[in-house]
Amino acid sequence: MTPSSSSTVSASRPLAGAAWILVASVGFSAAWVFIRLASETIHPFALVFWRNTAGLLLILPFVLRDPAIASPAQWKSHAMRSTSGVIGMFTVFYAVANAPMATVQAINFAAPIFATAGAALFLGEKLRARRVGALLTGFAGVLVVLRPGAQPLTPGIVSAVVAAVAVAFSIIAIKRLVGIARPMAVVFWSFALPVLPTLLVAIVFWTTPSGAAWLYILGIGAATLIAQIATVRAFSIAEATAVMPYDFVRFGITIAIGYLLFGESIDGITLIGGALILGSAIYLAYREAVLARKGPASTPALD
Repeated sequence: MTPSSSSTVSASRPLAGAAWILVASVGFSAAWVFIRLASETIHPFALVFWRNTAGLLLILPFVLRDPAIASPAQWKSHAMRSTSGVIGMFTVFYAVANAPMATVQAINFAAPIFATAGAALFLGEKLRARRVGALLTGFAGVLVVLRPGAQPLTPGIVSAVVAAVAVAFSIIAIKRLVGIARPMAVVFWSFALPVLPTLLVAIVFWTTPSGAAWLYILGIGAATLIAQIATVRAFSIAEATAVMPYDFVRFGITIAIGYLLFGESIDGITLIGGALILGSAIYLAYREAVLARKGPASTPALD
């Protein structure tokens, strides 16, 4: 989840924001480990339901302490975000279970790039040459990672691309929530709203968890909850441009996990593509922050 850089951070604390984004990186990486392990006995689509259920149970103490977190205000925006979020969860869980982790992570970094393109297409946001150049660089990075024709586009890889697009639409939806919804409310509804629709899908692929699978499910719920809270916290105290570069740590952690735990090879071309993608995303966040400081009235017509 990467909120828009256009949100106003009243008192930017970049070091604290960087620390929180590092916590989020560890959390998301740990969740991927548990997803890969649990998918050995449970279908990834069923795991999505368990992720939401476990996360919802773990966040309930926060809600009991502060019931306003579960307020139905802005429910339409939450529902729109959850719709794309559900698609993103199904596809990223499938990708993590069936494709090299480093490749999935590199493609996942493209979500803010797809979001910028989607905002231009569907929300009428204007783009100037520099942002178009960053978009093209990001898309070039995606092509470097995918290498169409040089390596097969497996269902897992295709699923990772669909996940990045779905997450992009979630980012666009979050732009509508920034400034009007409480950060913890965004986290709560990201677990609560998908429970029923993911259950309906999980029934088709149902396998009752047993033994270690229960621990993996608890790990998925706890790791994603910690990661989402940390991400929200990071972007609430520092601008995206200050914290996004540190998200590249997640790429390194993912590569190490794939190599050390699952015997995946380290692919230099994927590293280059991932660097291009993340660099593009960071620059786009920087441009959004610059334009936000100028304000709508000073934004050039073609920016």
